[in-house]
Amino acid sequence: MLLFKRDKLYLIVVMAFAVTLFFGCESNFKKVQQAKIVEFTPTGDADNVNLKYTDSGAIKAELVSSKMLDYAVVAFPFTEFPKGVLVTVYDKGGKKTRITSNYAISYKSTNIIDLQGKVKIVSQDGQMLETEQLYYDQKNEWFFTEKRYKFTDLKGSSNGQGIDFSKDFKVINSQRITGEVLSAE
Repeated sequence: MLLFKRDKLYLIVVMAFAVTLFFGCESNFKKVQQAKIVEFTPTGDADNVNLKYTDSGAIKAELVSSKMLDYAVVAFPFTEFPKGVLVTVYDKGGKKTRITSNYAISYKSTNIIDLQGKVKIVSQDGQMLETEQLYYDQKNEWFFTEKRYKFTDLKGSSNGQGIDFSKDFKVINSQRITGEVLSAE
């Protein structure tokens, strides 16, 4: 009988010790999880932004947005425009091209701008491109997308999926294109 009580007491002590270890480890595990949380907050936050890009005193582009978030100190730095952008680009002759989108993000290390949501480019010459997503390579001054698009100019309109073109619309490469174009006949 004494042996049974001693074994029972031993079992209770071992179980109490195991339960203590279990809850102690869980508590430390939660602390470790919380320590690994990295806060992802912008280093810059601006409302009602109006940026002008100049070269030798001449305005080359103007960007207007109601919200700008700058993530300059993350591993892959970027600037985000969560409420969209209106960009006006001026060429050497002073002609304007307007670009709008519902959302934009500019990646600093690749110089790529990702425009999303009702992207529209309208040139002063009457050319217009509409799509849901469009990328702009700032270094090469080149637009591209694999999304569906609609392109309209004075000759007619075309639809397709996948297009890339120079910022002045002088070089256009279309993929899977359909539409009507007026001929010179």
